[in-house]
Amino acid sequence: MQLTSHSFKDGQAIPGEFAFAVPDAASHVALSSNRNPHLAWVGAPEGTQSFVVVCHDPDVPSRGDDVNQEGREVPATLPRVDFFHWLLLDIPAGTTQIAAGAQSSAVTPRGKSGPAAPGGLRHGINDYTGWFAGDEQMKGDYYGYDGPCPPWNDTLVHHYVFTVYALAAPTLVVQGPLNGANVRAALASAPVLAQASLTGLYSLNPAVPAV
Repeated sequence: MQLTSHSFKDGQAIPGEFAFAVPDAASHVALSSNRNPHLAWVGAPEGTQSFVVVCHDPDVPSRGDDVNQEGREVPATLPRVDFFHWLLLDIPAGTTQIAAGAQSSAVTPRGKSGPAAPGGLRHGINDYTGWFAGDEQMKGDYYGYDGPCPPWNDTLVHHYVFTVYALAAPTLVVQGPLNGANVRAALASAPVLAQASLTGLYSLNPAVPAV
């Protein structure tokens, strides 16, 4: 299989329209249009019955002590963890692409609804759910796609890995909440016939541009 996008090229920067936030000279960051990027895939194996799309960032700081703090920076040496931005399940076997903005357009405070998604698909819960848990204005269950918003003082450029999985099953059976960890566990035991990935870069730190 091969995964491509009209929205960005593999290994290149993701445009701000597909991010949760963009740089802002006055306040460091400003909310963006938060559109899901275009994705297209070819070469699905015979026997494919559905697809799953997962987007995760493996570069998220494991501790938040320095995150977005004036006069401080997140060191590149800090251990990093995964942050899931998009879990899209039960994509029909005949589907070969997802249009830009088809599953997300604009930031939705308290999160988009789910798990039902446009076209009869199923959205998982992304990790902004935990990130905003203590914010009275923003807390809620964040279903579907919410794009990049790395710390504005991070010394690392973040990588956003989009992966499409071809399954020999019409649906992915997930135990427990429909979050990244549980979807990843379900994929580990699912009849995955093939997979393909595409990586985009993003930074909100003007001193560390994504190029």
